[in-house]
Amino acid sequence: MPYHAIIGSDVIITGGSMKTLFSLVESPFHPNFSGLYQQLGIQEERFSAARKLHKALQKQQPDFLAGEFIYGYGNNYAGANLCNLDVTLHALQRFAPDTKVIVFVHPDEAPYVGKLVELFPIHAVLQYPVAEQAIREVLS
Repeated sequence: MPYHAIIGSDVIITGGSMKTLFSLVESPFHPNFSGLYQQLGIQEERFSAARKLHKALQKQQPDFLAGEFIYGYGNNYAGANLCNLDVTLHALQRFAPDTKVIVFVHPDEAPYVGKLVELFPIHAVLQYPVAEQAIREVLS
């Protein structure tokens, strides 16, 4: 089914299905690329809680998932889980295994993100500050 991309005042009809991206926004650092996603013909759904995202995954498999890596220093993450994204990525493997995962990471957390990449298939890791061109390349 074709989708419509609105660029400026023009409506462009293109072939194929509209791509979807789920954003898990758990901190104020998460970059807001909503305008860029719209320009690229990607429908974004934003979630402020992982539970709500997991529920949505049971109904729809997004093409992309964007979330921020937050390492778990000395809390439960140090045992069974590594970071805030573990449970979400397990749910993703179950409900939407073809979804491409984009991880945003603060420079202070970057030394730990390699452990996440060892455990889960990650499409891209982008370190803050994330340039619009970098996310554009990852999504194409």
